[in-house]
Amino acid sequence: MNAPYRRLALGTAQLGVAYGVANQTGQVALSEAIRIVDLAREAGVDTLDTAISYGDSESRLGAVGVGGLRVVSKLPAAPNLLPSAHGWAHSAVEESLLRLRVPALYGLLLHRAGDLLGPHGEELYKAMQSLKEHRLVTKIGVSVYDPDELTSLVARFPMDLVQVPFNIVDRRLATSGWLSRLKERGVEIHVRSVFLQGLLLMPGSKRPSSFRRWQPLWHAWDGWLAETGASPLRACLGFALSHSGVDRIVVGIDTVEQLSQVLAAAVSSDVKPPSELSSEDPDLVNPSRWRRE
Repeated sequence: MNAPYRRLALGTAQLGVAYGVANQTGQVALSEAIRIVDLAREAGVDTLDTAISYGDSESRLGAVGVGGLRVVSKLPAAPNLLPSAHGWAHSAVEESLLRLRVPALYGLLLHRAGDLLGPHGEELYKAMQSLKEHRLVTKIGVSVYDPDELTSLVARFPMDLVQVPFNIVDRRLATSGWLSRLKERGVEIHVRSVFLQGLLLMPGSKRPSSFRRWQPLWHAWDGWLAETGASPLRACLGFALSHSGVDRIVVGIDTVEQLSQVLAAAVSSDVKPPSELSSEDPDLVNPSRWRRE
């Protein structure tokens, strides 16, 4: 088994919804999902990432069969009117386990980390701790869009697991110092958006026109790839793999062929792209702010 494969996690949003700016195939068919999970398992990938809000992703994973794999799921945004955060969280997780057909989750994250700072935050955190105590969850934490969100969270709410975006363009996890600080605290780090939702894998001719305002960056990206001879896929994966503090790299897969390509490319951990390829422009690095065409 190739060691880098163990640092990959299979993102499964595509199993429940048509996801990502580069998605050309729509929702993954169940037969293809079975083949994807089987290949990942054979390669030594041991972690799956899903969420209650990913359509019917959990139900389809349950149909595929994910026994023996580490499943990380996410609670949706907490309702404004929440009589009992404890009851809401426990009910949501128990229903997830039924859909997934597993006895426990490896990780449970808040999809909207800011809920911990809201009126139900303390109770919500205690509910997640209770789920750990009842062994329905092994690790608890948050999914964030910006590492700076962690500043007001980590001191008040100890985390076991954090998921955060990280890629060649968006290096805030490292440049902010949060990568090293989280490791010092013993937090498991999962990074997502290593392809910037597929944007970094697109040829320039296919890139949506709404991204033309960053043309100097794309020009530099294309030039660096040509200079190094690296494929976009290998460069993106190699960049994430080069950071030893990253425990898992979540990759979203639409087809078995895509997974095969990812496995073939996840071989290098010595990718050091120049600083001019990075950006902290929130309109670029945060997909939730993208203007859809």
